[in-house]
Amino acid sequence: MGGLSASAVAKIEEICGRYKEEKTPLMMILSDIQNEYGYIPLDVQEIVSRETGISVAEIYGVVTFYSFFSLLPKGKYVVGCCLGTACYVKGAQQIIDKFSEILNIKPGETTEDGLFTLDALRCIGACGIAPAVSINGTVYPKVTVDQVANIIKELKDKEGAAA
Repeated sequence: MGGLSASAVAKIEEICGRYKEEKTPLMMILSDIQNEYGYIPLDVQEIVSRETGISVAEIYGVVTFYSFFSLLPKGKYVVGCCLGTACYVKGAQQIIDKFSEILNIKPGETTEDGLFTLDALRCIGACGIAPAVSINGTVYPKVTVDQVANIIKELKDKEGAAA
């Protein structure tokens, strides 16, 4: 978002304005900005600070503490591999390793084409269908290492069909 446009600044100011009457508006503001842009870089945090009077240090602390928020843009497909106990015991580490190998990125990174972001998640509450993978909110149950390449292929094929 570097070098924000005037319309982006106005939109961020408008989002901040929605919560002027709230006692603790920060989470709502950041959530709206994350939903609007997909991430919350430092220059946006500075605007939020100016608009709310909350220090950039406090805003940065919140953005980096909660995994929902991101400092960097995410890919079109956010692949979250659950590494909670049930998933881990059933092979989740090998699954995230396979995604990492095929996509050539580490957890927390995004592919150069901006298509995939790989995230290591803590328990997502899908223990009964472990190991679970979440992609943009869709949960894939009982994923095996052998399924990983096909999952990626299906998503890439979807992109080809949309082009």
